Amino acid sequence: MKKQETKGMQQQLMSGNEAIARGAFEHGVTFAAGYPGTPSTEIMEAFSRYEGVYAEWSPNEKVALEVAIGAALAGVKAMAVMKHVGVNVAADPLFTVSYTGMNGALVIVTADDPSLHSSQNEQDNRNYAKFAKIPMLEPADSQEAKTFIKLAMDLSEKFDTPVFLRTTTRVSHSKSVVKIGEPSGGGDRRSIKFEPAKYVMVPANARVRRVAVEKRMAQLKEWAETFPENRMEMGSADVGIITAGMAYNYAKDVFPDYSYLKLGMVHPLPEKMIRTFASKVKELYVVEELDPFIEEQVRAMGITVTGKKVFPYTGEFDPGVIEVGIQALQKGKKAPAAIPPRPPNLCPGCPHRGLFYALGKTKAFVTGDIGCYTLSFMKPLQGLHTCICMGASIGMAHGMSKALREKGKGKIVGVIGDSTFIHSGITPLLNMAYNKSDAVIIIADNRTTAMTGMQDHPSTGTTLQGEKTKELDFAALAKVLGIESVRVIHPLNLKKTTSVLKEELAKDGPSVVISRGPCIFLQHERLKTVRPFTVDTDACTGCQLCLGLGCPAISWKTEEGVVPLTGKKRKGFASIDKTLCVQCSLCFQVCRADAIKPAGGPS
Repeated sequence: MKKQETKGMQQQLMSGNEAIARGAFEHGVTFAAGYPGTPSTEIMEAFSRYEGVYAEWSPNEKVALEVAIGAALAGVKAMAVMKHVGVNVAADPLFTVSYTGMNGALVIVTADDPSLHSSQNEQDNRNYAKFAKIPMLEPADSQEAKTFIKLAMDLSEKFDTPVFLRTTTRVSHSKSVVKIGEPSGGGDRRSIKFEPAKYVMVPANARVRRVAVEKRMAQLKEWAETFPENRMEMGSADVGIITAGMAYNYAKDVFPDYSYLKLGMVHPLPEKMIRTFASKVKELYVVEELDPFIEEQVRAMGITVTGKKVFPYTGEFDPGVIEVGIQALQKGKKAPAAIPPRPPNLCPGCPHRGLFYALGKTKAFVTGDIGCYTLSFMKPLQGLHTCICMGASIGMAHGMSKALREKGKGKIVGVIGDSTFIHSGITPLLNMAYNKSDAVIIIADNRTTAMTGMQDHPSTGTTLQGEKTKELDFAALAKVLGIESVRVIHPLNLKKTTSVLKEELAKDGPSVVISRGPCIFLQHERLKTVRPFTVDTDACTGCQLCLGLGCPAISWKTEEGVVPLTGKKRKGFASIDKTLCVQCSLCFQVCRADAIKPAGGPS
């Protein structure tokens, strides 16, 4: 794999994610582990390309944090990277490593997703910092993202603590100019320390460390008052704004003349500085996305402040949101025209389309999971009925099957992707075998972590840094866990897929169906020889069965007329966009009129 060059660069346009990776490399971070998740994914990808570092995709965020903790206890500077919901998965070791502290340094990057661009919830992970008693820094742009990873590592070493670095989608993905430096402190490490009283969290030791955590937080609160990235920018005394992260840029853009308390450290807050700032302005606002995290703490100080009374609790901010919140809408001012929504869709040729088309015909209740295939809940496929979190499909399918078993309500199907199964599906599948479930589990194996940008995982046989490794065999694993009925299908073969699903739904006991078809973006060589399908408009009866696939390449042309071959009336006909068609053949398989054929001749 080609490594990133480091010499001869003074400035570079970087996303916040790329800047975090660069800052980590320059500051001597040699170890990073994570699990791909939008908006954090590119941090690990960029970091892995630097010389002299170790980077891995772990099976899930809990494992990623645990191996990063191990590296930090070995004395190096380590980083664990995940999106906001990934911290939920990592919460078990998170709360205890707050007690143990570090030997080297540990920074946990949490990338929050206001507006749920690619997430199942909109949680505000600043609450984790307060809950776990861990300091948190929050950059406002790419340059700060690069700087703050260094500050976070220094903070971890200085106060013997893990440190959160929080970004949001807009900081993660927007680009701005970043100053590039040469790596310093390359790989410096401390010696391993044998300190069971500090690192073995049995109750007797944990009680002592609990007191140490409180002392540490008190010291951090005092230190926050002198932290240079917490700064007052005094302008007009009429209005003062307390803010952090990307919201600072938006507020500054709309109200450049107001006074600002720009927070780089959002936990613990600098109480003395906040009181001083509040005393200098006539009217005080807190501008923050999501929860009233800062606002509530300012109110608890007895300071009058306006926040969520005028700003929304949900969604990303922009300059307009802040302007409206502070100045309110003028009478007669028209709201901007709404942009028509563009719903997402499975790609042309996606193997999941065939699977969910067949599932939709079974009328079974389908518990779903996190992945591209979640889009199949929409019309016309309507092949999925729940989505909670990574791995929940299997546990929920088991629970529903047990609850309905004696009522004769039929079997339940759970669908989970290959990467997600590795992430958190193995344990609930073992539970199904152990507790004699009666559900069918489908592993939608498209040979990659597609939703977050085609990352490898333990079933692809390749590591993050491009090395060949062991490849997990899903069929063998399912049998070892105790599942007796294991089938493998190719989901673009509708006849076979449908028959296998019917057979497995008719059986007693748990079963696993591995729906194996590579993501269309992995099929570069095949796509070079694709002959797109076409529609014989004289043969098309207008039945619209092909539209039921929901393929973006298929559209409907409205034109009343008569079908020449049958003499029947129709109100339109199907059309296939040859620039989108990848010859998956699903439309060919469902067409009963033999009107769909490969370009250049019959199939």
